[in-house]
Amino acid sequence: MIVKSKICVLMLTVAVAMTSLTGCRKKKYENPIGKDTQQPDKVLFDKAIGDIERGRYEVARLTLNTLINTYDTSEYLAKAKLAIADSWMRESGSHGLAQAEAEYKDFILFYPTMEESAEAQEKVCTIHLRQMEKPDRDNKHAYRAEEECRQLFVQWPNSKFAPRVQNLLRKIQEVEAEGEMRTARFYVNKGSNPAAANRLQGIADQFPLYSAADEALYLLGGSYDKMGTRFKPQSVKSYQRLVKDYPLSSYVDPAKKRLRDMEAEVPEADPVAVARMKYEQENKTKTGMMHDFWSIFSKSPDMTMAAKSGAPAMTNARPSIPVSVPVPAGAAGGVSDVGGTVLTGASALDTKPDARQSVENQAAAAAAAPPPAEAAKPEEVKPEEAKPEATPAAGPLNNAAQQSLPSNRQPAPAAKGKKVKTPKPPKSSDK
Repeated sequence: MIVKSKICVLMLTVAVAMTSLTGCRKKKYENPIGKDTQQPDKVLFDKAIGDIERGRYEVARLTLNTLINTYDTSEYLAKAKLAIADSWMRESGSHGLAQAEAEYKDFILFYPTMEESAEAQEKVCTIHLRQMEKPDRDNKHAYRAEEECRQLFVQWPNSKFAPRVQNLLRKIQEVEAEGEMRTARFYVNKGSNPAAANRLQGIADQFPLYSAADEALYLLGGSYDKMGTRFKPQSVKSYQRLVKDYPLSSYVDPAKKRLRDMEAEVPEADPVAVARMKYEQENKTKTGMMHDFWSIFSKSPDMTMAAKSGAPAMTNARPSIPVSVPVPAGAAGGVSDVGGTVLTGASALDTKPDARQSVENQAAAAAAAPPPAEAAKPEEVKPEEAKPEATPAAGPLNNAAQQSLPSNRQPAPAAKGKKVKTPKPPKSSDK
């Protein structure tokens, strides 16, 4: 009897353990219906939700489609359509995520005033966020995710999902800015200062919350420094912005030194910027020892350095023109030399003879014309009588006009220590 009782207790323990494991494997659905009723449409919906939680997505979609087609006036119709999109998103994969995005877009189209529409838009943003790759790879999903996240602020600015989407938007722009920064560093190391300044200026203007925005401003000032004195105002502006907006950066002291060397004003630190940088340092995401190692094998980008506060940029980045490209004469002032007047009365077409003559008339006129006389030779000018040409007076305007625009092409370094051998003449034979 004692042995049998122990066996029963052991079997009961195994059964409880199996039940707990099954419960852990079951993932709860996010949008259940709490109303307890035995209506057939509610029964179908509950069955489909149970299948979604257990991973039977195809069976769940068949059940939900049965509910939609059979009970077209059901109060659970919108919930059923949203559950179909959620089942595709849980199934994951490139095909599943594409189907989920299409279903969420249909839900927003049919039910734009429901609270779940904002949630559907947030999940569309998350779909592209999950497919984002590292900064040095294809960034199409990063741009799509940024666009979808901004759409939520346009349609549902007061939604409860807005703070979460704002945090997602900061992470997305961190990845975009990192991709631009890697390209800018390449141009800096190569010595292509106009291309580097163009990239760095875009980073500083479009992504002020970027974790390396202070480095971008410092490199931007250095790139303008190397392009000559005509770009000194841009260089001073970059260093001053670094000192004012990123006061706790390690690049502040070199920037202040550079401003003193250029005899420019050193601005005071912005108190709001000081508070923001302190908050970022205190709430920095801590990573483990193996984080850098495992990130090598990960397809997804590293977003741990993204800002935790601040409003992200809500406008698309516009490509700018590098300073090495000359500006057209009419583009600077907005004035063009093309004009027009209204003709009144007789015009030149009416008063002057027709210039279109026949070939015969032209040949006859050429035959009747006298032979051309020999052209008179120009008088020779003696060297002592030649007058020197006037040279333009030197001045700041002429010096600025004579300065050429910087170029991205760097001169090839001359080879050192190589002697050019001159070929010896062939020996003559003494025969």
